[in-house]
Amino acid sequence: MLDLTDEMSPTPVAPEWEDHARYWPRLSAATGHLPAPVAVIDREALRHNAMDLLVRSGGLPIRVASKSVRVRAVLDAVLALPGFRGILAFTLAEALWLAETHDDIVIGYPTVDRASLARLFADEQAAQRITLMVDDVVHLDLIDSVAAPGSRPEIRVAIDVDASLRSPVLGHIGVRRSGLFSAGEVAAFARRIVSRPGFRLVGLQMYDAQIAGQGDNAGPDAPLIRAVQAMSRSELRDRRAAIVAATAPIAPLEFLNGGGTGSLEFTGSDESLTEASAGSGLLGGHLFDGYRSFRPAPAAAFAFDVVRRPTHDIATVLGGGWIASGPPLASRQPLPVWPEGLRTLPREAAGEVQTPLQGRAATGLGVGDRVWFRHAKSGEAAERIDSYHLVSADEVIDELPTYRGEGKAFL
Repeated sequence: MLDLTDEMSPTPVAPEWEDHARYWPRLSAATGHLPAPVAVIDREALRHNAMDLLVRSGGLPIRVASKSVRVRAVLDAVLALPGFRGILAFTLAEALWLAETHDDIVIGYPTVDRASLARLFADEQAAQRITLMVDDVVHLDLIDSVAAPGSRPEIRVAIDVDASLRSPVLGHIGVRRSGLFSAGEVAAFARRIVSRPGFRLVGLQMYDAQIAGQGDNAGPDAPLIRAVQAMSRSELRDRRAAIVAATAPIAPLEFLNGGGTGSLEFTGSDESLTEASAGSGLLGGHLFDGYRSFRPAPAAAFAFDVVRRPTHDIATVLGGGWIASGPPLASRQPLPVWPEGLRTLPREAAGEVQTPLQGRAATGLGVGDRVWFRHAKSGEAAERIDSYHLVSADEVIDELPTYRGEGKAFL
């Protein structure tokens, strides 16, 4: 059983993962008897990341984003730590499954899954534990089309609000999520919800992807990114306060959710919010190496074996293309980290079938040697493996099934 509350295994004063020549060979030694691909979670690194998230949020409770984990043992262990509270799920089918053992689940995206809605309506306990996300009247209409008010439990809903920056010069900066932006728009929609029978408005969500998901310390554009993020933080703080002031008299809200792994300091300082969200920072994908304010430990990683040597300076591993969501850039690819000095080929990158690697370390690799990779975000690896091997010190101490390993594939 994964237990992160165990004080007998504290994070070392000088974290071992900062010394690559010790950390990665240790993982190789601990898992050398396992066939590739092999995926690991280092217990001490995971605990370090969880504690670091809490420090960065400044005491604001953190809702765990399950999409970025997809391992129930990790979700359970993190939620057992004081400071973490509730789950941010990504599909209703997933939420129904998790609601068997968890009682505070918010779905981060609207659902049109009629079969899962019917299951929700037939389960009074699940209806009390799960909050649906909406941002349009059509979402309410669809729910009513599955089961009319009076024939189903009252449904908990939260409003998703666009937290992007709308710049007169740069245009839309952020992701395309909700169509609701201003305090007036949110308040008007809130009135529509409370006026309809069968719904209870309980929360708001505002995810600032342009801050939480964009590194501010990498590449020549870093100064511009920092300037735009500062502008966005100022605008968003004022707009959130206005939205809360306009919405609070309409319905008693249980939560006001914001942020992500990359914006916890800002989220924790925003007095309008009652909770933050984070998930990717637990396992420590390399996408978060490009931030000034924090750097997570590489708590999760996976390894592939070299199967051929097409030239003297290229070593090819079997598999590797476990790509994260987002634009098809190098930042979304797995990153070869050990042996050091490896890179993917520009025209092949990380491939589903094979990944050729070049660089100073490639000449020393032989067929059968193992190469370690870090994922870009977090959840993508769990979709390709049945379990993570939990490592502590020099040994595998447990095997943690992923959603896939438990026979689940939600999205």
